[in-house]
Amino acid sequence: MSTYTRRRLTDAPFLAAATGATPTRRPVWFMRQAGRSLPEYRELRKGIGMLESCFDPELVCEITMQPIRRHGVDAAILFSDIVVPLKAAGIDLDIVPGVGPVVASPVRTAADVHALPRLRPEEVGAVAEGVRLLTDALGDTPLIGFAGAPFTLASYLVEGGPSKHHERTKAMMHADPQTWHALLGALTDITIAFLQAQLAAGVDAVQLFDSWAGALSLADYREYVLPHSERVFAEVAAAGVPRIHFGVGTGELLGAMGEAGADVVGVDWRVPLTDAVRRVGPGKGLQGNLDPAILFAGFDAVEKETRRIVREADEAITMGASGHIFNLGHGVLPDTDPGVLTALVELVHSL
Repeated sequence: MSTYTRRRLTDAPFLAAATGATPTRRPVWFMRQAGRSLPEYRELRKGIGMLESCFDPELVCEITMQPIRRHGVDAAILFSDIVVPLKAAGIDLDIVPGVGPVVASPVRTAADVHALPRLRPEEVGAVAEGVRLLTDALGDTPLIGFAGAPFTLASYLVEGGPSKHHERTKAMMHADPQTWHALLGALTDITIAFLQAQLAAGVDAVQLFDSWAGALSLADYREYVLPHSERVFAEVAAAGVPRIHFGVGTGELLGAMGEAGADVVGVDWRVPLTDAVRRVGPGKGLQGNLDPAILFAGFDAVEKETRRIVREADEAITMGASGHIFNLGHGVLPDTDPGVLTALVELVHSL
């Protein structure tokens, strides 16, 4: 940690809800709120690659700020990508438009794992500088830093890119557990280093995205994934900021994900918040969980679903959840009308 003095944002609704205090209004932000749904983002990114954008502090700051200005959300999330620390450490990969992260040399053997680089803080210095610019620009709005969880990063490295079935990943897990845990250990080190760099620069909360954990059974998650995610949360606990854990299709894993050490558990749209609180257990905040596709159904449908989720969230709090942060059940889809998101923020704030 640096000697950076973190901003004191005692009245921020997002931080209040995340820490079990009573917010002045129900906080709302959206995963992927900065990005392709905004025309100003598309204009700014013309001719600039995704990873190039993520290592340009001024671009990181401007893109992160865009949804704050447009929507009035209660938190900013750092514009980055879960593969940024892998790229920074020296792994040969690129984000291919329409495909996603593609790894030049997939990691399949113990020798491949042994050859993986470590991440040094200076290699993500551009990201840290982007955070410092944002803490100056955001005023009283909290900034969420984030990283990909070790399992999701491992899936990209082993498969060589996005995968529907994660067959090579699961094969390594079961056929060669020793190599698997060595891989997850190396990626846990990278994830911790990336989050600590963001924390040292001044982020006010962190979110760990285990995007592909929903592909696993509960037994596999507990044996092959949970110990490594636990270490991530434990190593950043000393920063004293809220920690959020999120995955897609993880309804059967919510209890175990709650055990990993986060203060807030993100819930996708498949599980009602009243069920989520039973699975996660009392004493943790919940985040979610409007289906992003509902945003295409007209505002009457959006309002109906939003009011349902808010009712369920209030009931979940009576059942032991420590707070609720309104969000989508996954990221904003690229063709979403930004005006609908702005109206949704106003609706949530009114409830």
